[in-house]
Amino acid sequence: MARTKFERKLQGWQNAPVPPCSGGDYRGLTWCCKPGYPLMNAGACLRDEYLTEIGMSQKQFIAIKEDFSKKNGLYSESPCFKSLTYCCMHRNGCSMRDAAIEETIGSLEDYYRIKSQLSKEILEKAPRQDKVNHLLNPENFQ
Repeated sequence: MARTKFERKLQGWQNAPVPPCSGGDYRGLTWCCKPGYPLMNAGACLRDEYLTEIGMSQKQFIAIKEDFSKKNGLYSESPCFKSLTYCCMHRNGCSMRDAAIEETIGSLEDYYRIKSQLSKEILEKAPRQDKVNHLLNPENFQ
């Protein structure tokens, strides 16, 4: 599958979507922050719009990320919201995130692979499968 201008080749995720605020598709919800908190880029944030489009409440979104974090040992005191499930995609984007990756996962490659798995889980649990089904192709998560 050819990448679009809204995808990046990352170690661990070959065609990762950019975050929704940068034009990424629904898979990019994996990069989004925890709802209910003020955002630095609130004007560009599409998280809540994307959640509405796929029929998912903020509460469901948080539950998916929290459950995934528990199952995969992604809790840490250092990143935002104390879970790597809420962290961004940018290389060296956050010193707290990078320290937490080193402490809990080990490498950026493993982090991106795990974020890919989280992305797939979010889409699989979306109530509006008609909106996300075309994205659930396994190549979108490699």
